[in-house]
Amino acid sequence: MFGFGKKKIKEDKAPEERLAEFQRKKDWAGVSRTYYELGAAAMDAGDLHKAQLWLHRADTIYSADDNIYDKVGEKLIDDCSDRIGRLEDADGLFYNEIPAEIEARAKELSDPQVRAWGLLSIARLVRLGERLSRLPDCEVLGQLDWAVDLMFRSLQSLPSQEAYQRLMDMCNALYELNGKPVYYNGEIEVPGRPSFQLFDLNGLFGVEQELNSYTDNHLRMLAALSQSAEDLPQAGSSVVACALLPDYYIRSGADRLGDVPQIKAEIQRIWSDYDFVRDGFTWEEAGKRIADYKQLDILI
Repeated sequence: MFGFGKKKIKEDKAPEERLAEFQRKKDWAGVSRTYYELGAAAMDAGDLHKAQLWLHRADTIYSADDNIYDKVGEKLIDDCSDRIGRLEDADGLFYNEIPAEIEARAKELSDPQVRAWGLLSIARLVRLGERLSRLPDCEVLGQLDWAVDLMFRSLQSLPSQEAYQRLMDMCNALYELNGKPVYYNGEIEVPGRPSFQLFDLNGLFGVEQELNSYTDNHLRMLAALSQSAEDLPQAGSSVVACALLPDYYIRSGADRLGDVPQIKAEIQRIWSDYDFVRDGFTWEEAGKRIADYKQLDILI
């Protein structure tokens, strides 16, 4: 067993009970330790998708705050990091296979095509972002509608300085969302389905961090273009997977992510968008796709 300092986990309760208790008390070190415990147990039992879910939650919490990091302790953190490293090399893991396939296909695209591919995926988060933005300190997620339109237009012509600054403010707010208490315990109701936790954005590198990274890269590209620079930042493709939300479906009981209807539909949209940006891209059609995607409730 690991030593966790002065505050001991109550061993007479199931991890799920302790987790709920720690969350009520906003004891984030306790939450992180319990997520680690759930993840380690799942991994030892061969359930690698649940291991991915819980271990990455533990890592996200203790990595965001030095005080929590110190309370959790080096032994647990070292083992958690080792387990995450092994998961990254695991075969047959949805969390590995889909991003790897996206990355491979992105190599066949030009930089503008990769940017457009990612932006189409971000558009599918607009409605979810609007609902999540009603949670405390999550207002930034309600700006995705505006941001998608601004970034789409700015792929064609440079924006105003005011719009550029607003996008930069949004980018910074996305970065700051990770580490706020609401990120660990905020949730919204989903009709006919389990509640969606804000922490469900944590899967596949962290959706809010991928949005931050994409937006930051876009801002740097615009700054370079405004100075007529020839050396532009290269777009990444990982945001293309942002609307898959595997953590939500694993947490709510899915055994095989590839069989979840919402995930199957999203994968079809990803590859459809790939074909579109590679072979049939027009600004008009891209605008239509974005408008349609912004109305889509990806959890239904």
